[in-house]
Amino acid sequence: MIRVVAGALVAVVTLALPAVLDDSALAVYILLGLAAMVTVGVSLLMGYAGQVSLGQGAFYAVGAYTAALLALNDVPPLAGLIAAPLAAALFALVIGMPLLRLRGHHLAFATLAMQLILLSLAGQLEFTGGDIGLQAIPQFSLGGFEAGSAAAYAYLTWGGLALVMLVTHNVITSRPGRALRALATSETAAASSGIPVGPYKLVVFALSAAFAGLAGGIYCFYTGYVAPGSFPVLISIQYIVMAVVGGLGTIWGAVVGAGAIMLLVQGLDQLANLPGMPSYAPSVLSYAVYALVLIVVVLFMPHGLVPAITGRRDNHHQRGQ
Repeated sequence: MIRVVAGALVAVVTLALPAVLDDSALAVYILLGLAAMVTVGVSLLMGYAGQVSLGQGAFYAVGAYTAALLALNDVPPLAGLIAAPLAAALFALVIGMPLLRLRGHHLAFATLAMQLILLSLAGQLEFTGGDIGLQAIPQFSLGGFEAGSAAAYAYLTWGGLALVMLVTHNVITSRPGRALRALATSETAAASSGIPVGPYKLVVFALSAAFAGLAGGIYCFYTGYVAPGSFPVLISIQYIVMAVVGGLGTIWGAVVGAGAIMLLVQGLDQLANLPGMPSYAPSVLSYAVYALVLIVVVLFMPHGLVPAITGRRDNHHQRGQ
């Protein structure tokens, strides 16, 4: 009963905020929802499949470029938005087959290299607009409705996040979800129980990529512009920090972590833009604070904020929380 009431309260607040926030606050609200969408996938990937990806920004970019290219070629925006997560998932399946043979920091560096290569190609290819990127992307529309305001994109973003959270909840509470929990505990034990470890890892990798691709699709319609500079390496690191801070293997942990880090980033941006601060202050402050936050969380809340608050300490009990 408490969970239902809490869920209803969160839904009401989520729907009410776009009507009361100004444009600058709405921009943060939208970016927070997009970050949470990607972070849910990261939390699923790291919390259940035990894989560390520093390349989620690449899947975000694939989704954004896919939706943008289709929209600029007169494909209905809804079709482009649907194609965005599909393209990201397909890309993840293709690169995941060789990459997921790696483990630990080897996999992390490989996915990081993948993002760097992808962005380098996007900056050189003509059809992606090169370093200039793709501009004048049409607004998202459906039938006679056109998302011409920030509030409309806020609803679209948080509707997408609700879908991502629902899919994730259904996955981890299903029979494959129980296999994933066994996989998170011990790959050797899971394999000895007959669980196909490799295919399960690949599917989770593709699913997390699809979530990032969906966020990227919404992002391109919201900004009306995508370029390699829209997807820096720091953004992938940010998603990892969000997932760890909120609590790996938890749905609400991803949302809480995304909110906490996003608000922290906004505060740092304001601090870095004060008179007298050097031009490199934003990036230096971001890396320094991310490192500090990770150290504090690992030392004092090793399972993340949500598990620390709820008292749930392991993946076996985090059934869609």
